[in-house]
Amino acid sequence: MPIHCRGAQLPLELGKRGSMAGSTQLEINGKRYSSNYPPDTPLLYVLRDELGLTGTKYGCGEGTCGACTVLIGGTARRSCQISVSAALSKPIVTIEGLEHGGALHPVQQAFLDAGAFQCAYCTSGMIMSSVSLLEAYRHPTREQIVQSLQGNICRCGAHPRILEAVERAARKIEERAK
Repeated sequence: MPIHCRGAQLPLELGKRGSMAGSTQLEINGKRYSSNYPPDTPLLYVLRDELGLTGTKYGCGEGTCGACTVLIGGTARRSCQISVSAALSKPIVTIEGLEHGGALHPVQQAFLDAGAFQCAYCTSGMIMSSVSLLEAYRHPTREQIVQSLQGNICRCGAHPRILEAVERAARKIEERAK
């Protein structure tokens, strides 16, 4: 199992920073998974390299771009900055876990409907941050949306469509609640 370090692949034995304390159990997208990575390994590497959940992207590796955003205990967190051990005992949701029964989450659907992506590299992080926002605030203001997405970088300039998508999703979620 390789460990990625700023884009380079290292053999596991070279990438170890902590001891292998046996298998670690994580709850991801409603399922239990075992991980054999050291407990101080960033969650992002386990998601992508061990579990094949590649919707969560490696961007900067420093927690500033938001491409690696997942929900941990319902809160948007940067998986490149959170260790496997810090994520234990909390449910983790990745972009792959938002779809249910073949139906996209309202935020995913709103991003498609609004064309809220260009290269799409930032999209999963933007969606996860937006889901977290809408779980906390059913009727966010434009300012709250902008504030919640400040840690997510889109280099393509799709921000107006991203804001539109979050507003669409909020309306759709409200309609479903009625």
